[in-house]
Amino acid sequence: MKVITALVLLFASALVFASDPVWLDVRSEGEFNSGHLDAATNVPHGEITDRIASLVEDKDTPIYLYCRSGNRAGIAQRALEAEGYTNITNVGGLSDAREKYAAMTE
Repeated sequence: MKVITALVLLFASALVFASDPVWLDVRSEGEFNSGHLDAATNVPHGEITDRIASLVEDKDTPIYLYCRSGNRAGIAQRALEAEGYTNITNVGGLSDAREKYAAMTE
């Protein structure tokens, strides 16, 4: 019984200290500068594996990716999964990201 209680407490504490989600805009810098989600960091999809470790230390952190249509976000998602990141969502395009972010922060 003590083991079960300890596991429940450990799991509950992990939820409390879970990392905040990270929003990544994987479009080009020019596209990002023409409009983006305020919460997002620009990391073009071709640079994702080189830059991700400096942005996200915990590989279980929720990561939300978007681009123009979802295609480059899908490429970035597969690259991150190959690097061992486990909690990645391809949101689609910028308008989709705005809707999802608004729903999450209401």
